[in-house]
Amino acid sequence: MQELTKAIATDISCRPEGAPITATAFLHLGNRLAVSRALRALAKGGVILRAAHGVYLAPVVSRFGRHAPHAHLFIHQLAAQSGEAIAPFGAACANALGLTTQVPVHSVYWTPGRTRSYKLGKLTVYLQHVPDWRLVLWDEPPGELVRALAWAGPAEASIVLRQIAEKVPEAAIRELQQHASLFPPWLQDALQQIGQPRMASSRGEWDVSDSERQRNQPKRKAK
Repeated sequence: MQELTKAIATDISCRPEGAPITATAFLHLGNRLAVSRALRALAKGGVILRAAHGVYLAPVVSRFGRHAPHAHLFIHQLAAQSGEAIAPFGAACANALGLTTQVPVHSVYWTPGRTRSYKLGKLTVYLQHVPDWRLVLWDEPPGELVRALAWAGPAEASIVLRQIAEKVPEAAIRELQQHASLFPPWLQDALQQIGQPRMASSRGEWDVSDSERQRNQPKRKAK
């Protein structure tokens, strides 16, 4: 038992800070029951931190000692390890974009996986199951816009999308329009209402629409 615990501790010391740790990763060292007992012993000794049933963390080590990782670090490691799409929920995205001044009280992330929670020291991180479309482009900047629009909902989507369009590059809106088929009808309608991206001309410039071209023409003086 002591040899197994030592071997697991050595392996953990090579893992990134904040990385989730489960018995499955050490089954090459012993059977599941023995590995689980070794992990519980390491948690009791402060070598690792318990985040949930059967899930532990490699702590962050600083001059202040060992402590739980920041939520974003843990989520990044969890997503990288599991291959699961995990991203800040809609209200957090809306706040980051300046669409609302309300700061989320809880640390919530959206995922297509099961709903669950993790304890990071005194902080509880919640993972909430949502439909796949809310996590389109989840690991790219435009994905934040998708989640903010999901937060807005059908009633406010058009208004919020216009606000977003004033804050972000045009390319970000075009990216959403290119993925419109993945979204619910109400969001497709909002993306259509805000206008289609301008087509590239042979000179590599953006062509303006007929209505815009007419507006830019000088008015003739009345005779």
